[in-house]
Amino acid sequence: MSSTVFDSFLFRDMFGTPAMREIFSDAAYVRRIIDTETALARAQASVGIIPTEAADRITSGADFDGLDLDRLRAETEIVGYPVLPIIKQVADQCGDAGGYLHWGATTQDIMDTAVMLQCKQGVALLGDQLDRVRRALQRLAEEHVDTVTAGRTHLQHALPVTFGYRCAVWLSALDRHAERLEQARERALMVQFGGAAGTLASLGEGPEGLRARAALAAELGLRDPAITWHVARDGLVELVSLFAAIGGSLGKIAWDVMMMCSSEFGELAEPFVPGRGASSTMPQKRNPISSELMFAAAKLLRDKSSSLLDAMMQDFERATGPWHLEWAAVPEAFLLLSSSLHQAEFMLSGLEVNVDRMRQNTHITGGLIVAEAVMMDIAPVLGRQRAHDVVYEACRTAIETGTSLETQLLDHADLVSRLGAERIGQLCDPARYLGSATTMTRMVIKAPDRGPSDSRR
Repeated sequence: MSSTVFDSFLFRDMFGTPAMREIFSDAAYVRRIIDTETALARAQASVGIIPTEAADRITSGADFDGLDLDRLRAETEIVGYPVLPIIKQVADQCGDAGGYLHWGATTQDIMDTAVMLQCKQGVALLGDQLDRVRRALQRLAEEHVDTVTAGRTHLQHALPVTFGYRCAVWLSALDRHAERLEQARERALMVQFGGAAGTLASLGEGPEGLRARAALAAELGLRDPAITWHVARDGLVELVSLFAAIGGSLGKIAWDVMMMCSSEFGELAEPFVPGRGASSTMPQKRNPISSELMFAAAKLLRDKSSSLLDAMMQDFERATGPWHLEWAAVPEAFLLLSSSLHQAEFMLSGLEVNVDRMRQNTHITGGLIVAEAVMMDIAPVLGRQRAHDVVYEACRTAIETGTSLETQLLDHADLVSRLGAERIGQLCDPARYLGSATTMTRMVIKAPDRGPSDSRR
């Protein structure tokens, strides 16, 4: 039976996606190990280390479907790693050529490279998902570039902003994450081939070992590093730490959306699907389920990043345990981020925006949200300190009497005589105090490259 949310038939699509689970499935992992072994044979044949006929036979003979998986599972538990049990069975499939299988390699070479192949597929999938979320946010920002809403600091009204501006702030972070993901893809996805202690000593002191590694990297579409990285785990740390950061940005979006969905705000609602977010006892409930899952994923991703940082501290040329942390944390990090991006795309693509409620909410403090606007405008008339005192007193009185800032300002005869009632009314309109919010929003909206990248496919 299932024991975690990642393999649970109830919860697995809330903490992962089918496509990402397939990439990191046991079957896919074993296939990537076989892909690595056959590619290694071809690479070594290309530089004259093993016979070409042997490489051809290994490539054609290695067959996942011919493996005895029960035997493989049992032997993996005994050995502690799956590579030797796989080699035994694949070597049998390849006849005499099987003697050249895994030539000069060590278990970690094969396992690390297999994981890199999984990561390569996983990063491509995440990149496409991130692009779709960015496009959804771009549409929201463009649609609501002029939708006035309350800007909040310390959970209190601060100054007016637009909902498009808020979406553009969210989007700007994801745009930067997309750049980071592409940079990490180029830097972190490295082939591994160094032999027992990483020195390729079993292949001699000539250039053949390094030439074989370069050929292996080319075969698999991975980077050829300058030196073996058995105990230099920064590549995987970079990926998972970046996933945690992306998850954190998605969690920030989720937190804002959840608060704006609250009954007191009433400004947003997640897409309506019959029964989604329903309560077993309260028929009126429409809980922000996608946002809640994004928020949970952000916290779990932080834990995965912490585990990978722990796994960096490895002894000498081969670790005595930290490596194993990656086996659990890396697939789960991919699953969590894939799930969060899936939930974000669904939620943002169908987000219900209550424009009228947003505008109404800017007035719930009786116009105090534009106190700075009034003060800055009347400062040239009354002087800065006098303007501050007048507006401060008007705000205090408005709060105590339950009236509005405009009402109190209109009671100030000197101010009315200098500005006029119409100008005071204009100053108290939140839509007239947005600064450069609209300009900055349009700049983010126009940023290029939010489509699928051919380099990730």
